[in-house]
Amino acid sequence: MADGVDIPLESMRELSDALGVIMGEFGDGGAGARTSKLLEAIGEPMGDTRLARAADEFESAWDDKRETLRRELEEMKTRIDDAREGWREADLELARSMEPQE
Repeated sequence: MADGVDIPLESMRELSDALGVIMGEFGDGGAGARTSKLLEAIGEPMGDTRLARAADEFESAWDDKRETLRRELEEMKTRIDDAREGWREADLELARSMEPQE
């Protein structure tokens, strides 16, 4: 059994970085372009626009959910970053307290 507490600060940093990448994917930059490309790809098969309309409605609803998820990811990332920084500071403070006093 090891002495002390092992806080995975590097893993927390990696998780925070990954959440940042995911948040970028959920960002609104390009969402409209993706919808346009989707509708263009669907077209009007046999003159019928129902599939394109259904895809457009789905994308509109997904845009609302996308923003909710992005905000939740941002909150999670902030909490992880805050916890990581708190543990890092506590570790430094504990190390200083163990140094011999002159």
